[in-house]
Amino acid sequence: MATIGLDKLYYATITEDQDGEETYGTPVQLAKAISADLSVELNEATLYADDGQAEAVKEFKSGTLSLGIDDIGSEAAAALVGAVVDTNGVLVSGGEDASKYVAIGFRAKKANGKYRYYWLYRVLFGVPATNLATKGDSITFSTPTIEGTIFRRNKTDGNNKHPWKAEVNETGSNTAIIDAWYNSVYEPVFETEIPTGGGE
Repeated sequence: MATIGLDKLYYATITEDQDGEETYGTPVQLAKAISADLSVELNEATLYADDGQAEAVKEFKSGTLSLGIDDIGSEAAAALVGAVVDTNGVLVSGGEDASKYVAIGFRAKKANGKYRYYWLYRVLFGVPATNLATKGDSITFSTPTIEGTIFRRNKTDGNNKHPWKAEVNETGSNTAIIDAWYNSVYEPVFETEIPTGGGE
């Protein structure tokens, strides 16, 4: 179903252990969302045998997330791109600043009034682009855009895979999941199948 809205844009900081596996901080609102453009790049390979295509593989390589937002506060800028706030409360960006990996969550409203919820597990943003213009006869809003690269996370899920995105449509049966969506970054759940055993 088509979406007609976008809001509740959050980020969660990432801490990595010695193996690079992620632990997520408590989600914090990033900004008011204006737009989100997500594109995906795939690794593709085709095996030809006996004068024809025998096998084809398409795997997630990386993605790009471009966010239009109303503003980016000092805390979010520090968390995303490594800028620092000095003792006077001024945000200072340095040439040596290094962006930090974060998880990004948001939701999109659908035409039926329900929402589709997202978590992107590992995103690395660049310095926000700023567009400024002098005031003329009409009012034009200038808002920042931040662009990030989406990666799969290092930590495997219960299916022994490296997820890069979690997505769910709001329904009457998943209220508990939706209510907790921004309390923490969603962790995939896979029930292990218990062997019935036996044989003749």
